[in-house]
This record gives sequence, C-alpha cells and structure tokens, in this order.
Amino acid sequence: MRALGKPDQPSDLPPYFNLDPDAALAQLGAPSDTAAFARIAQACDAGRQDLAGRGLEEGAGRALRLFSTWEITRYLIPVAQGHFRRVLKQNPELPQGRSETEGGAKWFTLDEVLRLRAHFAAEGSKTKDYLPWRPKGLPAKMVAVANFKGGVGKTSTAAHLAMSAALDGYKVLVVDLDSQGSMTSIFGGKVADEWQTVFPLIARHYGQHLRAENQRRLDRGEAPQPLDDTLSEALEIRAPDIVQETHWPNIDLIGAQLNLYWAEFQIPVWRMAGRGWKLWDALTECFEADGLLDQYDVIFLDTPPALGYLTINGLAAADILLVPLGASFLEFDSTGRFFDMLHSTFSSIEEAENVAARALGREGLNFQWDAVRAVITRYDRTQQAELAALLQAYLGPVLSPHRQDFTALIGQAGEQVRGIYEADYRDFNRETYARGRETFDATYAALKQLLLGSWRRDELAARAAAE
Repeated sequence: MRALGKPDQPSDLPPYFNLDPDAALAQLGAPSDTAAFARIAQACDAGRQDLAGRGLEEGAGRALRLFSTWEITRYLIPVAQGHFRRVLKQNPELPQGRSETEGGAKWFTLDEVLRLRAHFAAEGSKTKDYLPWRPKGLPAKMVAVANFKGGVGKTSTAAHLAMSAALDGYKVLVVDLDSQGSMTSIFGGKVADEWQTVFPLIARHYGQHLRAENQRRLDRGEAPQPLDDTLSEALEIRAPDIVQETHWPNIDLIGAQLNLYWAEFQIPVWRMAGRGWKLWDALTECFEADGLLDQYDVIFLDTPPALGYLTINGLAAADILLVPLGASFLEFDSTGRFFDMLHSTFSSIEEAENVAARALGREGLNFQWDAVRAVITRYDRTQQAELAALLQAYLGPVLSPHRQDFTALIGQAGEQVRGIYEADYRDFNRETYARGRETFDATYAALKQLLLGSWRRDELAARAAAE
C-alpha cells in the first residue's frame, strides 16, 4: 500500500499532466495555410492510388478473382461437386476452368460461372431456380441505401448487396451519389470531373424543363430565358454516356467525385429560377427515358450522408429504401431524426405540389416506396444483443430481424478496398470465409425477398389492369 502523503511517481500521472510548453512548441511545427490542404490532398491521392493498385493485374485494370469448384457448387450453382464435374466432362463446349497445379481444383471466371449457370438453368433440375427471377416487361427495381449519419456501413452495405445480386445472376448498376466517391473506389471507377457523374443528367432534366417553359413563354408572346453553356451541353448527354464498366462482368457504375458536390449549390439556383421544375423526378425520368430500367435488373443508389438535393433525388427514385444503423443509442437517435426529416421533406413537397394540383383539378403527388427497412450493421452479438432487441421492439417490422455481423473477413476486406466477395477464401480458411460471407448472404436474402415481393405485386397489378 502506498504511504499517505507520498507523491505519485511520474509514471502514475495521466498523459496530459505536466506537459512542457516549450517541448509542445518544438513539436508543433509551422502554421498551416490553404496550400497545406493541397499538399495533404496530393499525399492522400498518391496513397490511394498505391493502395488501390495493390489488387491490380500488371498492365491492366482491377481484376475480379477466380471462383473454385467448391465455391461455385456451394454458393452459386447448388449442385453436388461430382455432378458438376460430370456435366463439364459431358459438355466440352462449356467452360472447363483452369487448375493452378496438375490435378488441382478447377477455377473459373465469373463470366464462365454465368455461362455455366445458364446451362444448368436450361438443362438441369427444374426444381431449382438457377437463374434469379424477374418478371418480363417490368422495369428494374431501384434500391437506395441512405442515412445522414456517417460510419453506419452505408456504402459497404450497398456495395456488398450489389455484389450479391451480381453473383446471383442479376445485371446490376451502381450509382454513386456521394461526392466522397467511396463506392466508385470500391468498383475501381475513374471519374475525371462532374460531367462523368449524375450531374449532367440532373442538368439535362432542368434544361428540358426550361426549354418547355420557354416554348410556353413564346406562345404567350414573352421573351424566353436563355440556356447557358452548361445546360446546352447537358441536353446532349444520355445516361449510357456516363455509365462505365467495372471489373465485375455484370456490374456497371455511374461514379462520383468531389466536383459532384457542386450540384448541391447549383440545383437550388435552378429551382429558384424554375419554380415548376420537379427536381425530385430528375434521376427517375432520365433513367427511364434512356433505357436503364430495361437494361438492368437492380439499380443501387449510394447516397451522401446528408439529406441534400442528391439524396432527395436518390430517395425519390428508389423503390426500396434501406437505412443502415448501428446498435447504439446515438445511432438509433440519429436514425429517428433522419426518418423525421424524411417525413418533413417529402410531405412538404407533396403539400406544395398538391395545392397547385387541386387548383387545376389534377391528381396529386404521392411519394410511395415498395418497402422501407432499417438494417443493423457492424453488429456484435456479445455486446449489443439487448439493445438490438429493444430497437426491434420499437421499430417492429421496419427493422430487419437480420443483424449484419462484423467479422475479421469484413474488416480485412475493408482495409484492402474490396468487398468480402472479392476476397480469396484461401487467404483465411473455409470456416472463416463462410462465416464472413454468411452475414452478407443473409442481408441479401432479406433484400431479395423484398425485390421478389414487390415485383410480384407489380406483376399482379399489371395483370389485373389488363383484364
């Protein structure tokens, strides 16, 4: 026991006690100016390119890994390995894979897996759905992943759901609406400026509104408003012009970069000039007009961590809204405020639009989503089970009963700027890999249930309308 009155030894003191001002000054360095931000940004850019390049093939872009027979038959084409090998032997025209060692396991590209899946769908057991279901004649479903609190796993969830859908056989488009561009980095996108983002589509939508309004002005004998160079250029751009391929054969990307944030300042200027412009319809109508809803099965919209104009566009376009949150009081509180802001924002738009609609005898505006679900991410069942159960009690069916666990595989995949589905299970062991992807497989299963249910509802409604 320490003697009374004996002073603490220096090693017992907290680290913030007895700091020397002169020593602090020596470590402080020179003051920073605005040029320092550029130097830091350049250093980050160099580091980002270095880290991103570690998963690249020499002389080529990012490459998706190969898939083994074990992985294919367990996760992608659910048949016995022996049967799978017999089918390949009986059909030499099918992809035969490649072995890294003589007599070793066969490995296939995802393109080859998709070809094999099509063969099994045509020739295999009719009791198994080798190909994912989508009703004919109906448009793609758009899925927005949103929350205005950062760090909740929003981009990671959207990216892994896109990869899950692609592995399931769907044709996927990923749209990055966040000027931070994290989703773009995950898929290896290259975006030079805002003209390779969704910005020109929103500008085009406003330009079309202004052009129609000018025609009405001319009909009334009034002078038209001029279209500036930005709007004139945007009117010539179509969505396929800004879509880029990724290293996934069935995932395409509309990327983002810092200049996209300029849209948050430009859109309200356009809105003030054109009060009748329905800015929330911009993405929906451009995607529909340019054929993206027919070209793809599922479109994922990764929104910024703020309820700005880009997020409003993404949420208004979405059929399904997913809201990730952690199992903590602060994240639950923030998510509640997010839903409150969604209500205020969209109800105010409806109210303003419907005043005019009622005066003109037109049908009113009514935003509607096929489904809205909250999803617990980065879940630690040993620490958060009680709080997660409490959140479930409050949110009920809005909160998905599936919790997205955080595992070593997920952590390592994030460090290496790739998704867990891009990780080679040989870097871990099969059990670790299976546990790691299990949580995202279950998250995708819950989403797919929503996709199929909403498509079926649309199919039945279309059938009833045709009768």
